[in-house]
Amino acid sequence: MNYTDVFQKVISHAKEYGFIFQSSEIYDGLGAVYDYGPLGVALKRNIENHWWNTMTLAYDSIVGIDAAILMAPQVWKASGHVDAFNDPLIDNKDSKKRYRADTLIEEYIEKQYNKATKEADKKAQKEGWPKDSAEYQLFWQNHRATKKADEVRQKLKTALDNNDMQALRDLIDECEIACPISGTRNWTEVRQFNLMFKTQLGSVAEEATELYLRPETAQGIFVNFLNVYKTSRLKIPFGIAQVGKAFRNEIVARQFIFRMREFEQMEMQFFIKPGTQEEWFEFWKNERMQWHRNLGITTHRLRFKPHDKLAHYADAAVDIEFEFPFGFKEVEGIHSRTDFDLRQHQAYSGKKMQYFDPETQESYIPYVIETSVGLDRLVLLHLCEGYMEEEAPTATGGTEIRTVLRLHPQLAPIKVAFLPLVKRDNLPDIALQLAKQVKHEIPTEFDDKDTIGRRYRRQDARGTPFCVTIDNETVTDATVTVRNRDTMLQERISTSYLKEYLMNKLKGIS
Repeated sequence: MNYTDVFQKVISHAKEYGFIFQSSEIYDGLGAVYDYGPLGVALKRNIENHWWNTMTLAYDSIVGIDAAILMAPQVWKASGHVDAFNDPLIDNKDSKKRYRADTLIEEYIEKQYNKATKEADKKAQKEGWPKDSAEYQLFWQNHRATKKADEVRQKLKTALDNNDMQALRDLIDECEIACPISGTRNWTEVRQFNLMFKTQLGSVAEEATELYLRPETAQGIFVNFLNVYKTSRLKIPFGIAQVGKAFRNEIVARQFIFRMREFEQMEMQFFIKPGTQEEWFEFWKNERMQWHRNLGITTHRLRFKPHDKLAHYADAAVDIEFEFPFGFKEVEGIHSRTDFDLRQHQAYSGKKMQYFDPETQESYIPYVIETSVGLDRLVLLHLCEGYMEEEAPTATGGTEIRTVLRLHPQLAPIKVAFLPLVKRDNLPDIALQLAKQVKHEIPTEFDDKDTIGRRYRRQDARGTPFCVTIDNETVTDATVTVRNRDTMLQERISTSYLKEYLMNKLKGIS
């Protein structure tokens, strides 16, 4: 099965089992806008709650806010979004499709590196080189595709640094990049396009104030810096966390919920003393990578990618990328934002955005380390990481393909399903009574439709870690069978111990 097939299966699975639907689907949908179904919203909230609890409970001096979506238009002038929040776009005249010019070039670079890797793998197999050997690395670095990719990457960086649209266009020609749809190289010029949605505030159109739907949640934190600092009596270093909606008028919105026009961000701005940004940047970089790994993400599917071009506000930046079926893509950014944002808001508002250190008697504008992760992208990450098709035994001694969604137990929408073996002998009532004993602490589901085998498969596909089967032995000896989603192993447990058993298993305690 190729990567495209895998991704299409994930998308189909998400709809079939009530995770994600196309928005306004009965009206043929609204592009790059999606709705979350019953299982999807539960998965999304579980991810959000885990992030929120990690940030506000696991670390000292991190507090939360919930800033409004609508903000004074001067906020976006001060932040640079009005003048600089643009994407370089290019159209193919034959397919009539629009693309980000820098993304087309980055995909070309990735293909060159992949080509060099394939050749290096072949050479290594022939020569018996380990992949971490000096011979392998030297061959890869000296490969013509690697050298070409390095050359193009440098030209891309220079063009973006200089905001040179013609250089981007020339680079597309030089690399002979064709439209994925038409296969032609009949391109327009590269143009800049601002990504912010505009709206109006006021009842009379002629007197209305032009506002923007926020393209990020970070500015809500920065403009509230003084309020939080003074009311919470916090001392540097401290952080402010927020989860909220953001909006970007993405022209090239694709890859399901990876890139949407309406999405949610989970951001934390960590305020520090100037001069300490390098150590805090490394601290948060490693902390955030470990957070993802703790949720069971395969290590080799996560990587750091330093930014080739730093944003105007940053002195260091790195992305955490995950290997989706369509390649390694960003899920979280860690940025050293210097004092740019607070200094800009001080200049535009006339309010002093300074921190006074009572111990050193110093007054300064703090520097900021930002961690910013897309909540919707994390949903997609866990769907792609968890989705599997594998051979499983049947009750008759044969095998069949089962679809299983191996979600981390902390994130699974339904954690335990209670399944009466048959619809008689009082088994459904006993199952409902057992479910009632745990449902206030553990999300549960009762299912008595179809054969027990089909119900197991249904719960596997929904990501449910455990199934509790109630049978005739339950009536006689008060025991039930607990089935593990991942191993399919079954264990007989006393009903008096069932709640404790499930709680321990969900916490990872054997």
